[in-house]
Amino acid sequence: MNWLIHPGVLLLAVAIPCLRQSGAVETPSVPLNAEQVVNNLVQKNLERAQALMSYEGTRIYRLDYHGFPGARSAEMVVDVKYQSPASKEFTIRSETGSKLLIERVFNKLLQSEKEALAEENQRRTALNSDNYLFTMAGYETTPAGPVYILLVEPRAKNKFLYRGRIWVDANDFAVTRIEGEPAKNPSFWTKDTKIEQIYAKVGDFWLPAMNRSASTIRLGGRASFSIEYKDYQITAATPLIKSSRTIAVRH
Repeated sequence: MNWLIHPGVLLLAVAIPCLRQSGAVETPSVPLNAEQVVNNLVQKNLERAQALMSYEGTRIYRLDYHGFPGARSAEMVVDVKYQSPASKEFTIRSETGSKLLIERVFNKLLQSEKEALAEENQRRTALNSDNYLFTMAGYETTPAGPVYILLVEPRAKNKFLYRGRIWVDANDFAVTRIEGEPAKNPSFWTKDTKIEQIYAKVGDFWLPAMNRSASTIRLGGRASFSIEYKDYQITAATPLIKSSRTIAVRH
């Protein structure tokens, strides 16, 4: 997965959704097995993390809640500056709607994302075989190119880990899409949370493009949450090193 924002962080939002239903994947042959795909994914993520020094972008956070004691909604526009290896600066451009949602959800989410950058948190939540079990679910060709589909199961109940499926670009070995739910319920007030996250390629790097999630609330309400990522600028990067460790197609 992309190292810049962990999807488990987004699961902390009071936030089901528009998860697309995937039909059966018909493929006569999967070029690599799950272990090979994951090994390549980990290696390529490391290379991209070392190459990307800084970037800027804008996010639009939106949350709609319907339930007791009434409907609420909020929106916040935030400018983001990332500096390698573990620094993010958030500048709030505008806030509209419920002050309660802004304080208890949006601001908490920004703080949680900063905490997730800590080295120990990154180690414990990284998408690798130390933290997850992987099973090959399919291989398909899309308009953007071939992708592997893997089922992921967390090895521990951690609110920053998730279970579900990931789509991995077969050329870049980068996660392009995630559908999942938290390994551990992030809040007493939520009893069901789902999330979908889409990534897009910006230059040589894969960055979040859209997040949609939703939750069923214990008091009978529902909340839908989204983040739109836009206006990315890669402000500093070194050329990607072409690794010779990529595992070849098996025969």
